[in-house]
Amino acid sequence: MTFLRRVLKVQAAVWVVVGVLLATVPVFVVDGLLGQPMPQEGAWLRLAGVSAVVLAMLMVLVAQRVSEVWWWAWAFALLEAGNATVFLLNALFRVPGGAAAWPWWIGGAVSAAFAVLDLVGLALAGAERPAA
Repeated sequence: MTFLRRVLKVQAAVWVVVGVLLATVPVFVVDGLLGQPMPQEGAWLRLAGVSAVVLAMLMVLVAQRVSEVWWWAWAFALLEAGNATVFLLNALFRVPGGAAAWPWWIGGAVSAAFAVLDLVGLALAGAERPAA
C-alpha cells in the first residue's frame, strides 16, 4: 500500500502544478513558450486547469484511505493511459504546421510513466490486500 500511496501523492502534486499553471498562465505564454496555437480567450485552458486541481484532490483522498479503497486507483491508471494515448497520437499525427511537438511527447511520456506506476502500485496493493 505504501508504494501506491506514494505514487498517488506524487501524481497529485504533478496534477496540481499543471492545473494551477493551466488556470493562471496567460495564453500568449502557451502560444509563445510552448509553440502551441491557442484561441485568444483560453477558456478551455482554464477549465482544464480547474479540473486538474480537483482531480489532484481526489488522488489525495484515495491516497489517504488507500488501504481501504486501493482499487479506486484504477480510475487514475485508466486516466493516465488515456492521456498518454492522446498525447502520443497528437505528437505523431496532429501537431499543426509549425507547432512544437515536444510538449506532446513530454506529456505522453509523463502520463505513460504514471500509468505504469499506478499499475505496479495496484498489483502490489492487490497482492497485499485483495479487493473485498
